[in-house]
Amino acid sequence: MELLPFFEWMEASLLGQIGKTYGGVYAIGQSLHLMSLALLGGTVLVTDLRLLNVVLRDVPSEVVAENAHKWFKVAVSLIIATGIFMAAAVALRMYYNAFFWAKMIALATGVAFVFFVKYPLLKRDHSTINPVVIKSLAVASILLWFSVAATGRWIGFS
Repeated sequence: MELLPFFEWMEASLLGQIGKTYGGVYAIGQSLHLMSLALLGGTVLVTDLRLLNVVLRDVPSEVVAENAHKWFKVAVSLIIATGIFMAAAVALRMYYNAFFWAKMIALATGVAFVFFVKYPLLKRDHSTINPVVIKSLAVASILLWFSVAATGRWIGFS
């Protein structure tokens, strides 16, 4: 399926035009995107570092994972909404940017990992899960989300 017509439409859309025309609105979108990224990173790190027994040792890991997951969902929703807005203003440039596609793949993988692997596993009583599995899950999560952040950062350099 050819995506170029969709990206052309997106850039020509009202959303794309607002992003291109009103720099202040675009800057607000970027700010919200960055704050959402910080929230997402915080939820990932607090959960994974708790699973690794680095932080919040006095709080049950089930409590940390459950509470962080609620904020993770908020952060992902805001990241996607603000990301679409920002991409619309420069859709054609994003279409031809390899780092954009790398980030989209990493982001989709990260979200799928959280909703289909990590969270379903962590909904169980953590004492019934092999500690090696829990620690491997945490390390894999940190590495995966680092790749999302790194590829996203490289979009700005290319």
